[in-house]
Amino acid sequence: MPIPQLNLSLGLTDNDGSVFYAGSGEGKVIVRTDTALTKHTISITISEQEVGTINLRTHLSGSDTPSEIEIPTYQMILTDDKTNEKAIYKVTRDTFFFKEQTTKKSIWSFLGLKFLAPKNFLFENIPFEPLKEEIETFDISKYRKLNSEELTYTFEKDNQTIQLFAGDINTLQIQKGISYFIIVDENSGKKLIGDLLYREKFLKLTPKVKLHIVKRKKVSKAIQTDLKGKTDKLIYL
Repeated sequence: MPIPQLNLSLGLTDNDGSVFYAGSGEGKVIVRTDTALTKHTISITISEQEVGTINLRTHLSGSDTPSEIEIPTYQMILTDDKTNEKAIYKVTRDTFFFKEQTTKKSIWSFLGLKFLAPKNFLFENIPFEPLKEEIETFDISKYRKLNSEELTYTFEKDNQTIQLFAGDINTLQIQKGISYFIIVDENSGKKLIGDLLYREKFLKLTPKVKLHIVKRKKVSKAIQTDLKGKTDKLIYL
């Protein structure tokens, strides 16, 4: 069992009957007292800053449907209130589900040869977004599931299920009704997992984990892609 870390504060006295009295009536720094056990906090902040894109697998199969689609990634900051060391990661904020296939307007459709016309694929977005506050904060400490390969925090807010996931994105089974924040790093999520575990060991007491989600100014309602999953158009709320 780890040894609790004590929060030590400085005490002053002007009492001339005290063994710590410095004389002449002036207050002096004389003793450190244990005020309480300090439980540190690890903070995960998902920002509104877009930093790139990533290709994620879809649940579709077949030569006439996209096997993966391109979606934006955002900056995520991991830190703690003891070291204040910041680590930067990329995370997705959008969860797209296939809705329908359409045919692009072209000379082929005009001639009645729609089977030769290129196809569009519409994916509906089911994101989680703060409704009222610019930043919404969650204590997610008790919602963690962890093994050597992946880490998840799954919790609910206003009847909406939210999952923060770190691991091999190709093994993640996307479920409708869940809004995903998927960590993207160069080692299938293991870099973030190692970072979290290192901080927990360093902080000694099992820390709180706070998730901060920054509200975006623009949120896509849907995405339209071509057969290769490349974005043709983002459709906004």
